[in-house]
Parts: sequence; structure tokens; C-alpha cells
Amino acid sequence: MNDQQWLNKWNHNFSNPEYIYGREPNRYFAGEIAKLPPGRILLGAEGEGRNAVHAARLGWQASAFDISAAGRDKALQLAKEHNITLDYHLGELPTLPLPAAHFDAIALIYAHFPPPLRAPYHRHLATLLRPGGTLILEAFAKSHLPYRQKDSRIGGPANIEALFSPEEIRDDFQTLDIIHLQETEITLNEGLLHNGTGSVIRLIARQPE
Repeated sequence: MNDQQWLNKWNHNFSNPEYIYGREPNRYFAGEIAKLPPGRILLGAEGEGRNAVHAARLGWQASAFDISAAGRDKALQLAKEHNITLDYHLGELPTLPLPAAHFDAIALIYAHFPPPLRAPYHRHLATLLRPGGTLILEAFAKSHLPYRQKDSRIGGPANIEALFSPEEIRDDFQTLDIIHLQETEITLNEGLLHNGTGSVIRLIARQPE
């Protein structure tokens, strides 16, 4: 899938009048962000904005990015409904005006970048964390593919190269201190496209002081 096809896919998905992953935050993200004092947070591949809006409602200064204008528009609408603001950037990560060592937290919740971009994007994102800043990640594992083949309602990439292994995640974020890295089976109930049992990678990591 080339860049234009990738963009067309997400604009098509997010053009659905429903919030395809729901309006409520991801459960893992919500649990982890509640442990941190509010500050500046960046949410990558944030789509329709459910997690960024949740963070902003908790008092975080929330920034987000995605390639999909349709996703951004829905995120800004959701923010308006909750009377909060988002700093939402549209475009490819390396071109965005996101300063280094700036964010107190970065969250990547099912941010499955195209496989050739995964490692460079992850390494770039690590440089945006301030010393002591926290990275929160939940995404589908390579072991998720049989779950998806059994029940497509769970969602996630159908291409194993777009899924993650613990080893890849550890290598991508090798400049950070790994606090927690786990591959685990979970049950999702998120909007139209994440429903059922699947296998995920969960990561908590920190920028060294």
C-alpha cells in the first residue's frame, strides 16, 4: 500500500458518521494517564481524538497528529462538544512542528504506522519526550493475526509486518528506560472496529533524566 492509498484508507474509514473506535478513551491509556500529573501530552495517529479529548478533560495540554483530515475534523468536533481545545497537526510526523524534549507524555494507542516508517517514527517520537517523560503504547502484536483471522470484528492490521513484537518495540525505543513491556491477550469493546479478543503489546517507558 503506497502513501496515497494509506491516506485514502483512513479518510474513508473516518468519513463514517459514527466514531469508529468510539468516543470513550482506550481503557489502558485511561488507566495509565490517570497515574501522571497533567502536563504536555502528544498523541500519535490519533484519528478521531477520543484519547486526546480525554487527556484534555483531565487538564493536560493535548497535542495530536494524524494524516487524515476526516479524523482531525471529528476530533475537533468531539473536543468542541466537551468545551476543550486540541492542538491537532495534520501531516507526516517528520514535517510537523513538534519540538524536541518538549512533552511530558506521549501516547501511541493502536498507532500502526506503515511498516517502513514504524522504526524511524518511533525513534523520532522518543526524542520529543522531555527528561523523565513517559511513553504509553498499546498496539496489536504479531500474535494477533490468528485472532483476526478467526474473528475480523476485533480489527487490526491484516499484514503481519504492520503488527508488533516485543523485540521490535524494545529496539525501536532503545533510548528509553523500559518500565513495563508485555504481550497479552485482551478483550476490546471500542466503537465499530475493535470488538472481541486479541493479542496486544503494552509498553510504559521513560526518557532518562
